[in-house]
Amino acid sequence: MQNNSFSLKTITKTKGFSSFTAALLAIALGLIFGFLVMIFALPANSLSGFGRVLFGGFSRLGDVFYFATPILMTGLSVGFAFKMGLFNIGSSGQYTMGMFFALFVGFMWPMPASIHWIVCILAGMIGGMIWGFIPGILKALCNVNEVITSIMFNYIGMYIVDMLVQGNATMYISTKTRTAYLPVTAQIPSLGVKNSNVSVAILIAIAIAVLLHIILNKTTFGYELKATGFNKFASKYAGMNDKRNTIQTMVIAGALSGLGGAFAILAPSTIAGSSMTYEPISVIASAGFNGIAVALLGFSNPIGIIFSSIFISHIGRGGTLASLLGYKPEIIDVVIAVIIYFSSFALIMNATFAKFIKKRREKKPVEAKPVDKKMKDKEA
Repeated sequence: MQNNSFSLKTITKTKGFSSFTAALLAIALGLIFGFLVMIFALPANSLSGFGRVLFGGFSRLGDVFYFATPILMTGLSVGFAFKMGLFNIGSSGQYTMGMFFALFVGFMWPMPASIHWIVCILAGMIGGMIWGFIPGILKALCNVNEVITSIMFNYIGMYIVDMLVQGNATMYISTKTRTAYLPVTAQIPSLGVKNSNVSVAILIAIAIAVLLHIILNKTTFGYELKATGFNKFASKYAGMNDKRNTIQTMVIAGALSGLGGAFAILAPSTIAGSSMTYEPISVIASAGFNGIAVALLGFSNPIGIIFSSIFISHIGRGGTLASLLGYKPEIIDVVIAVIIYFSSFALIMNATFAKFIKKRREKKPVEAKPVDKKMKDKEA
């Protein structure tokens, strides 16, 4: 008896494999377009510059994982909301609010070193939850579009945080126009990678992604959230509370983004006696919008988001090295934008391409039909 459970044909027909190949197609098209831009911008250094983009991150793996940590969390936030049929474009505001809560506890609540950084992380999570709860309850009770409310709360959160930071003499140093150095007790333990800010936060973030994958696919709660996202009217008819699920989804999404802000600001410094700092310059945090890119490229799958965040961080670090050859760092933003553009309809392109290959393989030359000898004699 032949066991086909792990056959190649079975694997290639799965939704996960289709999403994976679609993501690869989007990445390939994006990189090709980026290479063409580099040729147009500076032809002489295009090959070496493109090589830096592709492989430069391998020489800076610590930085790759450090910069991947916050966008992994915001990517999980956006992707989790997508599963519920919600577009959490307010991830930046939730990220900023989580960062402020973590900073506040770090500066204003002295604690033993063993628990201080943990409480700071939890405070960041609570800050993000609060900022996700407001659009969630407006959506659930008043049917206000979450895209409008959450994007407005990006600005509200940014200005509130900037105001609170600048008004706190303990946190803010006006002569340096940024926050003071955090106490060592508030900083997340380092992973020990030389000349890098990477910390155990990357391990926590990956564990959270795996936990989300299990919740969404193996629990009743996850099933209810996805069912409500597919069709809230049918799920309501089946006895599911769509309003409660909407609020819970936005609260969880906010918590994930808030954790991203906490992980970023609480990262250990490579210079003794210093830390990461926040500069209130009235600019929305880019990590939230990068999280949208990460979620789209990972097709809102928590496991896929892990890899997409590392990839986006990898080419970002490579892009900074390409700037040494005369290229503007914005070229990497162009590459990422094109990758996201293609990933939005990569599944369609992937299915079309697969059908084309299948037809080519199945197509056979037309053979002449054998002529019956009796019929031939009869005709004669």
